[in-house]
Amino acid sequence: MGAKMVDYSGWDMPVEYPCSGGLVQEHLKVRTGVGLFDVSHMGDIRVSGPQALAAIQHISMNDASKLAIGQAQYSAMLYPKGTFVDDIIVHKMADDDFLIVINAGTRDKDVNWVTENCAGFDCKVENLSDNFTQIAIQGPKGAATMAKLTDTDLAAVKPYWFTHGTVCGLTGTLIARTGYTGEDGFEIYIPAEEAISAKVWNALMDAGAEFGIAACGLGSRNTLRLEAKLPLYGHEISDEINVWEACLGRWCKPEKGDFIGRDALLAAQAAGLQKVLVGLEMRERGIARDGYKVFDDAGAEIGYVTSGSPGPFIKKNIALAYVPTSHAALGGAVKVEVRAQRWVAEVVATPFYKKPKL
Repeated sequence: MGAKMVDYSGWDMPVEYPCSGGLVQEHLKVRTGVGLFDVSHMGDIRVSGPQALAAIQHISMNDASKLAIGQAQYSAMLYPKGTFVDDIIVHKMADDDFLIVINAGTRDKDVNWVTENCAGFDCKVENLSDNFTQIAIQGPKGAATMAKLTDTDLAAVKPYWFTHGTVCGLTGTLIARTGYTGEDGFEIYIPAEEAISAKVWNALMDAGAEFGIAACGLGSRNTLRLEAKLPLYGHEISDEINVWEACLGRWCKPEKGDFIGRDALLAAQAAGLQKVLVGLEMRERGIARDGYKVFDDAGAEIGYVTSGSPGPFIKKNIALAYVPTSHAALGGAVKVEVRAQRWVAEVVATPFYKKPKL
């Protein structure tokens, strides 16, 4: 399709599609219509067997015991010090069967981590990452696009639930109402065979044509998730950042009992936070970018930008940054260093964008 390609964790990936109008137009199509993403670089780990739930509870911070069959939850795997191995989506396939979706950049590390830390449980760990092509159909017209290719009752699949159905004639396709754009939409998992993948991709492009569907790359995926304040490993979360600092405490359930990282998190919570992730809007013309330094009014360096760019839909220059808790109050001002000049930014509420309710 003439995409501009880049290396991403060893994958040859489209960063943008000129035929879709480029990054900004791809972003806007997802917010107002529908966009299509090939995200088959994501990893998949199956944990199954009599003690599968106990294993999942041990390696993840959310409470998987609350899941019904057909339900998914956002969670994370943590190191003993309470920092991130990776953030994940846990899908409950059956009482003794779970599917964990992991990030591409941490795939090998994640598979090894799950395998090693589930070894003491009566369960089987399988790396299914190369078994599936994962395609994301995102945007307010995503359901209407999908409806042309499946007889599944998509309205019955609520956000963070999934089902199995026939898509493009492929029976047993996993259809999940999940995504990484802050928009409504679906992620489907189909056999990782090039001919099948191309067939489904092309059928989705045809089905979405009346809605102006856009093929979308990594660039718009990044700006979309930034507007929605969705974290990215190596940016907002890492092996040096804990759950409280990353403002992901709502998905952490210490009350469920022991899990890897729990003791360290409770100790860190008792000690109090020193830094925290905040949202910034630039009040001067500079654009904050990943890694840029943050300063206070006195000129002292106090933090750094984890992700930053223009927000194409909200039409503001935005960023996420780690700053001391003393500078995290909404309405406070900091300065971001952009090419040796420092520009004023305001600490604002996040997410920067919330999709309309279904």
